[in-house]
Amino acid sequence: MPTAAKLFAAFAFAVLGFFTAEIIKPHFAGSIPFGNFSFMSALIGLVSGWRVMGPEAGRGNWAAVNSGIKTSAVMVGLGLFIFSTYEMIVRAFRPLYGGPMEAVVAIFDIGVDYLFKILVWDVLAVLIIGGALAGLLSEWANRRWS
Repeated sequence: MPTAAKLFAAFAFAVLGFFTAEIIKPHFAGSIPFGNFSFMSALIGLVSGWRVMGPEAGRGNWAAVNSGIKTSAVMVGLGLFIFSTYEMIVRAFRPLYGGPMEAVVAIFDIGVDYLFKILVWDVLAVLIIGGALAGLLSEWANRRWS
């Protein structure tokens, strides 16, 4: 069921995903072509905001802050999985893996490598502060239109 809280959470986390992607790009130092990275991150934020933060609105401000930070963490985990799976598929078309199991294990190797590249203070600050603010926005929308 669509609600104002889900709509505002989806929008806020889509914006957070886009700006987080823009902040992440310099940390990779031109090692990969980004293409639609920012827009895919916004889509991941949109889905995470709608499915994770939206239903949790209406429990108070502190719960909204916590849920917003949790939604940011879900957004990062989902993004790491999607982008590392994509990178594994790109590498699989070059014969880099000995078999399918080696390719599946490579998803997690690539994901951990990406995680260590984005564990820097500016990315974490944007995710934590932005997630908290997005959670409060969703809580406000829930109070205003429920």
